[in-house]
Amino acid sequence: MNIYVGNLSPEVNEEDLTSLFSEYGQVSSAKVIRDMFSQESRGFGFVEMPGQAEAQKAIESLNTQELKGKNIIVNEARPRRDKRSGGRGGRGGGRGGRY
Repeated sequence: MNIYVGNLSPEVNEEDLTSLFSEYGQVSSAKVIRDMFSQESRGFGFVEMPGQAEAQKAIESLNTQELKGKNIIVNEARPRRDKRSGGRGGRGGGRGGRY
């Protein structure tokens, strides 16, 4: 299961997430999302856990838990929207036609 982890402190890294989530089961991967240019944390990340039951237990147990001074938000990650599929909300609307 892919798990979203939000409201991360800038000091949190992949090792911190792996350590925290591995208390509930096997962690396949952990990734803190960073700014492309500055490499500073964007305040969220993802943890992949292969076991459904363990992942669900981690979500329930860790949501709102404090990590490095901030209460983290933990829930099941939603599939990413394809930018080309028409979901163009947020910035100035689409112009139609081809890209």
